[in-house]
Amino acid sequence: MTSQAPRAPLAAERDRAPGARGVLRRAAVPFGVLGGVAAAFAYVGAVDPNTPGHYPACPLLYYTGVYCPGCGGLRGAYALAHGHLRTALGCNAVAVAGYAVFAVVWVLWAVRAVRGRPFDPAVRPAWRWAVGGLVLAFTVVRNLPFGAALAP
Repeated sequence: MTSQAPRAPLAAERDRAPGARGVLRRAAVPFGVLGGVAAAFAYVGAVDPNTPGHYPACPLLYYTGVYCPGCGGLRGAYALAHGHLRTALGCNAVAVAGYAVFAVVWVLWAVRAVRGRPFDPAVRPAWRWAVGGLVLAFTVVRNLPFGAALAP
């Protein structure tokens, strides 16, 4: 009769372990990402992007005078951090929509991680093309005279 040494649990088995330790292990990455995003928003909320000299200028705007899809995103994040949704939308509506999408996806990710379920945010190619087309249209329209309301 041979005795076998107890095998060590695999990483996947440890992550699915019940109890507080397993939940903490599974939720570490989503909450780490949330901490990084919260720190970035706190910094932007504390250091006003409307005051020159704190952030680098957009190179596309600086060299060509054309607004990129991200122009106004920091000012929008600053306004959102201070609770001014209308101002944030006026600075960059696509960025604010992106912040909202991130929040929804993060909640889904965190809930699935805590429950020990895999999270695979597969996006169909048609959706990727649609979002890309929307961002492209936003960029073009905000640089035309009749789209001045979308410019930061």
